[in-house]
Amino acid sequence: MASDGPVITRVELTRFHIQLENLLSDPSGMGIAYTPGSGQPMERFAVRIYTDDGVVGEYVPNRARAPVIVPASTALAYGLIGKPALAREHHYQRMRRATKHVGEVGIGALDIALWDLAGKHLGLPVYQMLGGHRKSLPAYASTLAGDRQPDGLSSAQAYAEFARQCVDMGYPGYKLHGWHEGNPKDEISLLRAVREEVGDDVDLMYDAASNLKTFADAVRVGKACDELQFLWYEDPFADGGVSINAHLRLKRLVNTPLLISEHVRNAEATVDMMVAGATDFARVDPDYDGGITGSMKVAQTAETLGMDYEVHSCGPAMRHVMAAMQNSNYYEINLLHPRLKNAWHLPVYACDYSDDLDCIDGDGTVPVPAGPGLGVSYDWDQIERSSFDTVRIG
Repeated sequence: MASDGPVITRVELTRFHIQLENLLSDPSGMGIAYTPGSGQPMERFAVRIYTDDGVVGEYVPNRARAPVIVPASTALAYGLIGKPALAREHHYQRMRRATKHVGEVGIGALDIALWDLAGKHLGLPVYQMLGGHRKSLPAYASTLAGDRQPDGLSSAQAYAEFARQCVDMGYPGYKLHGWHEGNPKDEISLLRAVREEVGDDVDLMYDAASNLKTFADAVRVGKACDELQFLWYEDPFADGGVSINAHLRLKRLVNTPLLISEHVRNAEATVDMMVAGATDFARVDPDYDGGITGSMKVAQTAETLGMDYEVHSCGPAMRHVMAAMQNSNYYEINLLHPRLKNAWHLPVYACDYSDDLDCIDGDGTVPVPAGPGLGVSYDWDQIERSSFDTVRIG
């Protein structure tokens, strides 16, 4: 009788602190901002899934929100103990059923670690397990939200100067996150300044980050995106980017393609928005949308619908998902700022992996990690020295 492969014996979730200079975060990890001289510790977490044959699946999400995600992942991890490690679809479906009343945010990190484990067991990088062949990915620079610091992203001219820096480095695309106030006049001024600075040959994208307060404001900014030939217009409404009706109404008046669904969780809800016509691009995030398993369900559906599929944020899992799909234009390197190291580039790698501003090559691309699993190695000594809590299950 064929073996089911390695069996999961233990799951560990480790919470640790990192120190990033000049970056202020609220205690929940929900918001970050350029603040000179701050640099207080920020919480992150790491996952390890152990098996009876010694293979360990590992994943350290780049982003924060550990106070929200770790308890959810901990609860789900109990259901993995004693189960076949390679049965990823079964685990994904079970975890979804288990979270139907409370949301699915805990699934992503566990699923990604299971893919890393499977790749190491088979000796293959994840993107090859997914049938992919892309070894490098065109990247765009995605800014941190605006600030009011004199040397920061405090003016339209500052955004334009940073755009010029990124384009001169080789980035073929640049995305603007504006100011949290969502003042349409201010937002339009920065769109104009950046387009004037970089010319017509650079792909520009605008993410309002759900800061525009009214339908009229969303239309005003959208018309500016039309005039300035932006590649896409992302999450304009203060509704959080979840209303099919609102975005259908906006599309009747704005020609720039909409990129919506970053804040819609699970494959079914995202596909409903795609099929309804409320978004022109598919959007998914492996950390929050059921890991690699959930992300690929949306990616393949997008392809059958003739839609492009843009992966949110940066990290090893995001690179492997994008490398497996032909209908994806850009890898997002976020959140960048002219005075900061990338807020999402963690100092936890024991290899040369990077998502910092200078991670692109001369062609404006980033490599897809080629080693088994996610293809990266983590500095566990550093993580454990910075840890303040580890949950061991099994």
